[in-house]
Amino acid sequence: MQEPEVIIYTDGACKGNPGPGGWGVLMIAGVHRRELCGGERLTTNNRMELMAAIEALRALKRRSSVRLITDSSYVKQGIETWIHGWKRNGWRTAAKAPVKNCDLWQALDELNAAHDVEWRWVKGHSGDPGNERADQLSNDGIPN
Repeated sequence: MQEPEVIIYTDGACKGNPGPGGWGVLMIAGVHRRELCGGERLTTNNRMELMAAIEALRALKRRSSVRLITDSSYVKQGIETWIHGWKRNGWRTAAKAPVKNCDLWQALDELNAAHDVEWRWVKGHSGDPGNERADQLSNDGIPN
């Protein structure tokens, strides 16, 4: 059986860093669209960027072929490049410091392995409709 193909746009936002933050997800599978958002009262922008990707992949009901589009180079570089060294070093950086947001990186790593994910980066606030919608959803997720 062929894996479903899903396009996912993710974004995170923070009012102050740290401060109240939100994450947003736009999922597109054929003619179906799904939007998700949430947030935390005290967080960072990077944590919200990671949460958007985690919640998006967590929402998939079965193994899928995913094109995940983020405007966070932190998320894209982390999951494609840095994570291999972190895992080899026992979740420590090259400077032997603990990896920031390790709990979220571990969750994302597990979910990434459960799907066939192609990671793509898009410049934020550049008019890409999917990214603009994910940005709006991330702001909607910020707690008052």
